[in-house]
Amino acid sequence: MRVLPLKPNHKRIAAYHRSLAEFEKLGVKHESAVRAAFQALEEHSGEELSLSKVAKAVNISANHLSEKFKQVTGVKFVDYIAQIRFEKAPDFLLNSNLRISEIAFEVGFQSLSQFNRVFKRLSGKSPSAYRAVRLKRKSR
Repeated sequence: MRVLPLKPNHKRIAAYHRSLAEFEKLGVKHESAVRAAFQALEEHSGEELSLSKVAKAVNISANHLSEKFKQVTGVKFVDYIAQIRFEKAPDFLLNSNLRISEIAFEVGFQSLSQFNRVFKRLSGKSPSAYRAVRLKRKSR
């Protein structure tokens, strides 16, 4: 079985670049709120985050932030958070002796089942299968 390395998420990169153009369509208040939300997500992705917490921090309603975030990025707020957290996991899987459950919580997931589900959806493999195959290849 051949395992391809994880590729940078092109959807996320495209969403970011599209967001730059979409920001021009938003009002100044909303533009700054969505930018602040992006920054908060990047800086605090390992912490417990929710739409309502981020919305409160950037002084906009949760529903409005959700709508504007999707408008700007093309991605749902929760999917964006999951993507950021997922992107941190391979490094832990390959370069630490932490258990899968410890990695899940370290990168910010609130449950092991959520981590397993997101990891498999985005990489095509479970975290343990990904680790096993990649470490096997690394030891050759």
